[in-house]
Amino acid sequence: MTERKIRVLITKPGLDGHDRGAKVVARALRDAGMEVIYTGLRQTPEMIAEAALQEDVDAVGLSILSGAHMALVPRVLELLRANGQGHVHVFVGGIIPESDIPALLAMGVRAVYGPGTSTQKVVEDLRAAILQENHA
Repeated sequence: MTERKIRVLITKPGLDGHDRGAKVVARALRDAGMEVIYTGLRQTPEMIAEAALQEDVDAVGLSILSGAHMALVPRVLELLRANGQGHVHVFVGGIIPESDIPALLAMGVRAVYGPGTSTQKVVEDLRAAILQENHA
């Protein structure tokens, strides 16, 4: 029996209009054998949580360059938990000040990736985290 592919939702919450990084990460995850759903630009937290539920994803990647991460991320996490998806691995990429990373991790974000992070690191971290959760 073959294992089910890891399903990842990549999304751009808020009003940020730049999605090159999100597309690069989405392609790297896909090339690594994961199923990737890219929602596109200007997604509300409600749209993201609904897509995560409908697509039955293992992980949600939020790409944020706008500086609104401390407003958007908590709302996404809250809605995922309300949908019974507290187990979903949420990771954030983009322009995130170092001083905000501990707060994001404390609220439930599993990883934060800044500019220059290799896509291989994102792939390896995600694969390891999902494998660990599936065998816990």
